[in-house]
Amino acid sequence: MRQVAVVVLEGAKPLDVGIPAQVFTTRASMPYEVHVCGVRAGRVSGADGLAYLVEQGLEALDDAELIFLPGYRHPDTQEPPAELVDALLRAHARGARIAAISTGAFALAATGLLDGRRATTHWHYTSAFAAQFPAVRVNEGVLFVDEGSVLTSAGAASGLDLCLHILREDLGMSAANHAARRLVAAPYRSGGQAQFVPRSVPPSHGERFAATREWALRHLPEPLPVARLAEHANVSPRTFARVFLGETGYTPMRWVMRARLDLAREMLENTTRSVDEIADATGLGTGANLRLHFRRVLGTSPTEYRRAFTQGE
Repeated sequence: MRQVAVVVLEGAKPLDVGIPAQVFTTRASMPYEVHVCGVRAGRVSGADGLAYLVEQGLEALDDAELIFLPGYRHPDTQEPPAELVDALLRAHARGARIAAISTGAFALAATGLLDGRRATTHWHYTSAFAAQFPAVRVNEGVLFVDEGSVLTSAGAASGLDLCLHILREDLGMSAANHAARRLVAAPYRSGGQAQFVPRSVPPSHGERFAATREWALRHLPEPLPVARLAEHANVSPRTFARVFLGETGYTPMRWVMRARLDLAREMLENTTRSVDEIADATGLGTGANLRLHFRRVLGTSPTEYRRAFTQGE
């Protein structure tokens, strides 16, 4: 079992605590064991009228391979306890990954582990975060950032995107998609997707072309140029490309390519079809084209990926 620790700080936000605790909860299909802890055992006052009674202190970090720092209130004025900083540095030195959700990035940045690296946090706090930690390369427009041993995400719900991203890296697409279905969540939102879209209407961010994106996912084997996508959305290609980028953080063609690669990953995991057959079935054309994009985006080959993530191996 892979040990996961979720550290509850004073003012902890309940959704930020609950997301990793539920995503990585111990169950037959998940090789994780979750420990919710505090700086010390006992009662921890949280945000939104909630409090937490934790049975473990920072000793829970001693064996943790993955540590979550949920967001908390007033991060710009509340310094993390020195003993937490020391425990995080020890854990990181022995190889643990540390993932911050929302304003938990402040506690992670206080360790110095984000210096010189990219990071994000809730958009409301990015200016304060950048001012307090000038050595961190703050990206305020994304859902999450993966820097290998340290990861950060934006506000609340993006913590779910980060958790599913970690599952994809650890266990493969099928496991992450299974968890997403269990949680009734979108199976994939890229880290580069925008946190919010600055427009007045419609009020729900990223929904204008949601139907077209769903349609495209059902037609991935077919040619999907911008003109065809724009026709489905009933707008001009220029307008479609501009708004699509604002909604997703991707150009339409880059989004289609990533969707095709994700479908190819699932087929590599769950079928015995050849690379050429999968390339044809996903709209990537030839096996050579699939290999090229697989290497460029994922840093591996389809064969290596299948070997690593085939179920039962």
